Amino acid sequence: MEVVILDEPRQLAHVAADAVAAQLAGTPDATLGLATGSSPLAVYDELAARCSRGELSFAAARGFTLDEYVGLPADHPERYRTVIDRDFVSRVDFAPGAVAGPDGLARDIPAACAAYERSISEAGGVDLQILGIGSDGHIAFNEPGSSFASRTRIKTLTRQTRVDNARFFGDDVDAVPTHCLTQGLGTIMEARHLVLLATGQKKAEAVHQLVEGAVSALWPGTILQHHPHVTVLLDPAAASRLQLAGYYRETYAGKPRWQGI
Repeated sequence: MEVVILDEPRQLAHVAADAVAAQLAGTPDATLGLATGSSPLAVYDELAARCSRGELSFAAARGFTLDEYVGLPADHPERYRTVIDRDFVSRVDFAPGAVAGPDGLARDIPAACAAYERSISEAGGVDLQILGIGSDGHIAFNEPGSSFASRTRIKTLTRQTRVDNARFFGDDVDAVPTHCLTQGLGTIMEARHLVLLATGQKKAEAVHQLVEGAVSALWPGTILQHHPHVTVLLDPAAASRLQLAGYYRETYAGKPRWQGI
């Protein structure tokens, strides 16, 4: 796990975008894992800007989103498929139909989840997955207590997650759906490169557990300690609980350029 602490969110977005650009340069038809939420927004802004300047292209790439609320109407502005289209997909040059997500309106939810797993596998798996982390350590919507072997499935959201997401629903926690479909931790761990972004003091304890804590289902993100290629991008506030923050800064400052990200 590589931990990168930079002073400005724009710097973090630039590093994450560099990782995506390097992936596309080597594999133009790469499969990307796309997260929603506030953490990746600056990354999507940076990627959209580079695409508009002709510096990179998503024309041959594919994308899979991490999760989706259950039961939100197709035209709801906070449906995650709508959100990812608005925040990113519509701003770059993905081919029509190249980005897929779990079907939160499926009549047969277990069958829809199994089909989503198959579609990821048939695409060759995810090359680079963008991630955020919740204040309680959840990754995607894998809440505390989730199985490390879990696959795409329905989950019940914790009260804390619904409170955290109420800002997208007019600060009305009761308007936040109770259930979601989410890629499982086992699914996410099969991506070849994980790029996780976290900013702000509210994420500090989750980041501390993610990087330096014991691997535990109480903090689902800690499973990433067992992945061979994880990049954790942090601002000083999110990194404020890290005991080895000085070391992480030193190692990144002295990193050989040939290693990339």
